[in-house]
Amino acid sequence: MDRRQQKTRNAIFQAFTALLSEKHYNQISVQEIIDQANIGRTTFYAHFETKDYLLKDLCEELFGHIIDTAMGLPHGHYHNSCGMETNSVFLHLLRHLQENDKNILELLSSQNNEIFLRYFKSNLKKLILRQYADSGMLKNAGLPEDYLINHISSSFVETVDWWLAQKMQQTPEEMNAYFLAVIEPILHC
Repeated sequence: MDRRQQKTRNAIFQAFTALLSEKHYNQISVQEIIDQANIGRTTFYAHFETKDYLLKDLCEELFGHIIDTAMGLPHGHYHNSCGMETNSVFLHLLRHLQENDKNILELLSSQNNEIFLRYFKSNLKKLILRQYADSGMLKNAGLPEDYLINHISSSFVETVDWWLAQKMQQTPEEMNAYFLAVIEPILHC
């Protein structure tokens, strides 16, 4: 993608994000996105087939960035074993969220949060698979691995949702400690 296309795509993302902070996803029309981004209809459809594809791409960019950064960390730098709270991959994610990269917190705490939390959970599953399942840490009492991955990702999403509802009064380190206290009993250490 050339710079001009990337600039247009970013303008569409920014327009869409601004509208999402004001109203529910279902109330936003493609025309409103086009007007906010100051582009033509043809340009919008050259980048996105539908508003749903725009949402999917926005979420992949937002959460993909955070998850890819966490997955790309040097092996052993982040949590691959129990009892290492200060090196948790989840702490890394919480710090990213606290930094509010690309206004992700506004989206997660907006009236559209269920959409974004669902995409966040979907991306988290990949990270949990790599960080925990691939290292054999999810071999617990005969429970299915996919069940445990779903449980951990759901718990983390709910942890983030609770943290946002608390207006992030706790530090990422405190939230990480809370979360690890809940999931470590199910991990095979």
